[in-house]
Amino acid sequence: KGTSTIGTKDYAKEKAAMAKVDSIFALIRKEKLKRARADTALIHRLEKAMQKAQEEADRYVDHDAFDRIIEQAGGVGMNAMTSQDATRYFYSLPSNKIELWMYLESGRFRDPVLREFFREKNVVLEEYRLGKNNPIRRIVEDVAAMAYKAHPYGRPVIGFKSDIEMITRSQALDFFKKHYTANNLTVAIVGDVDPKQARALAQKYFGRLPAGPEPEPVITVEPKQEGERRFTLEAPAQPFVIMTFHRPSVNHPDDPVFSVMEDILGRGRTSRLYRSLVKDKKIAVQASVFSGLTGDKYPGLITFYAFPAKDHTNQECEKAILDEIERIKSEPVTEEELQKAKDRARVDLVREMQSNQGLAMTLAYYQVITGDWRNLFRDLDAMQRVTAEDVQRVARTYLTRQNRTVGYLQPPSSESAN
Repeated sequence: KGTSTIGTKDYAKEKAAMAKVDSIFALIRKEKLKRARADTALIHRLEKAMQKAQEEADRYVDHDAFDRIIEQAGGVGMNAMTSQDATRYFYSLPSNKIELWMYLESGRFRDPVLREFFREKNVVLEEYRLGKNNPIRRIVEDVAAMAYKAHPYGRPVIGFKSDIEMITRSQALDFFKKHYTANNLTVAIVGDVDPKQARALAQKYFGRLPAGPEPEPVITVEPKQEGERRFTLEAPAQPFVIMTFHRPSVNHPDDPVFSVMEDILGRGRTSRLYRSLVKDKKIAVQASVFSGLTGDKYPGLITFYAFPAKDHTNQECEKAILDEIERIKSEPVTEEELQKAKDRARVDLVREMQSNQGLAMTLAYYQVITGDWRNLFRDLDAMQRVTAEDVQRVARTYLTRQNRTVGYLQPPSSESAN
């Protein structure tokens, strides 16, 4: 939402009004934390007072000022996203606006103002509610929570309702100061730019940022899963079966093998899962497999799923998926399947490079998650060396009963309704 100079009409007055909003919310928070003993009438009065204070603060806000500057400079595609591993901000600008980009973005990190904080918090709460009304999103969160008992990958990115409701502006700012530092920041610039000029501008503008502490690694290691975990989520929705297995991180030597195996099993209409469940047996309308459900930097999950066809069940689809898993364990994949997977990986890389934004995001991902953007090309080379024996070995090692978690999404039964 800008800085102390961008996005405000009178920052001194806005800051004073925001402080009043914060102080009222602190009283609301204190009362709500009493839980059952909370004075609801007092909370209602305080919420009305907070609304008035927020309206006062809004009088001094120049709404969307930051966005307007970008748009007037020819910027497009401004957006942001957060995963378990990283938060990304991105947009495209004409190449002659690179100094403007450096000035604006370094300013947001150097001098952040979390204006309209509580309005934005309500936006996040609405997103949370929409997620809870989405059965697929709910079962995905549930399967991650069941698969992970210790590692943070088991927690949803958006967090939990009570945490969102109770977070304060000062807590958010403390989090920002801890994590949004120069030592934890990676910039990827792709386009018609002079590298020497870009480095000089980065030093001029981003060099103003305090280095901050080194990012803390996640030291918690998920204990080995020693038995199948299984659950059912009942909701008025199309049946769905999801099955996950723990797998190593993208930095593990077996990662290219997983990429090849997933391509053979689950990519497109010629994949083994699609041919078996959808075309031949006609028990599913969709079936596939992928990695990255939770994250990539630390040991993650390989995920199989299927949507049963009409008059067919989750149980049938689960059995068919397991049959294909057993087949890839017992029978080596063909040379034709291997070569197709490797060829598609090369094509994917070329496609990613066709747009500046796609290439920038890919390079930034590899730099942050693997430690070196060059691993993008090393991984492609490693995929070319994967053998049928490698695929069989990885399937036998990781796709085991003890290592899997299975979730069913199904309509409520009459028994559960009663």
